[in-house]
Amino acid sequence: MAHFGTTRTGDDIAKITIAAGDLTVSILTFGAIVQDVRLGGVPYGLVLGSDVLSDYEDTMGYFGAIVGPIANRISNARVRLDGMMYELERNENGAVHLHSGSEGVHRRVWQVASQTADSVTLALTLADGVAGLPGNRDIRVTYQASAPAALTMTIDGTTDAATCMNFASHIYWNLDGTETWEGHKLQIAADHYLPVNDHTCPTGEVAPVADTPMDFRQPIAPKIGSPDLDHNFCIVGGKQPIRDVLWLTGQTNVSMAMATTEAGVQIHDAATSHRPGRSCYEGLVIEPQAWPDAPNHRGFGSIKVTPDQPYRQETRWTFTR
Repeated sequence: MAHFGTTRTGDDIAKITIAAGDLTVSILTFGAIVQDVRLGGVPYGLVLGSDVLSDYEDTMGYFGAIVGPIANRISNARVRLDGMMYELERNENGAVHLHSGSEGVHRRVWQVASQTADSVTLALTLADGVAGLPGNRDIRVTYQASAPAALTMTIDGTTDAATCMNFASHIYWNLDGTETWEGHKLQIAADHYLPVNDHTCPTGEVAPVADTPMDFRQPIAPKIGSPDLDHNFCIVGGKQPIRDVLWLTGQTNVSMAMATTEAGVQIHDAATSHRPGRSCYEGLVIEPQAWPDAPNHRGFGSIKVTPDQPYRQETRWTFTR
């Protein structure tokens, strides 16, 4: 564990490095951020990060972080839960709730609950009312490296009252170390996707990918802007025990397979986000999650969590070269 920096509010942030086999991963206690992923024999990192803490406090707020307690968008910035309406922060376009706003877990300092050479568990407590939601909530994220080259993330959430949880990892991936992600091939085990409106919120339609630019059932190398990507892909079979659902391959033949328990994966092309001094489209954001805006659409699945039904997500990234 090493000192990474001090936040503007005076909190010390640590950088924890874990390793196993050919994989070395660096994690920050700010936002539970995956700051760096290194694969043996590859002379660059596979994720977009920064060595400067203030970058994460400014324009890189979501880079590598865990987002939640509600990831993605809530279209009307309110959630009805057990007959009560909870008003949420309208932090996008003055109308939409995105990634739990200014009180999201990506802005918080996590505590190191346990650490070994190949794993770290970070813990965070959200008081009742934080991010506009009820319940005193305890969140734990465990990152585990394993040989030959895999990283497993497990997110657990408990609460003392009914609430909503839908966490996601918000890592930007570039397996080539290039200026943009163009040239990567992407494959997703999804027969359907969620079309979006002008606010990038789901319209409610669950549309087939067949005969559309959203068909990634076979490996496809998308072009920048063709299609524009900030959409949820509906994983075949919905939430299940962990299984491979997505494959990403760079032009350098570095490949990543992602397995998850989640029913959806949001793909964002980074058209509007970039690191200081870098261009947009530098990395692809791949977010395993429940379907976005679920409380506002019947058939999207529930993100309700109770004391008797806690939250759990498991996602694994496996690398080869």
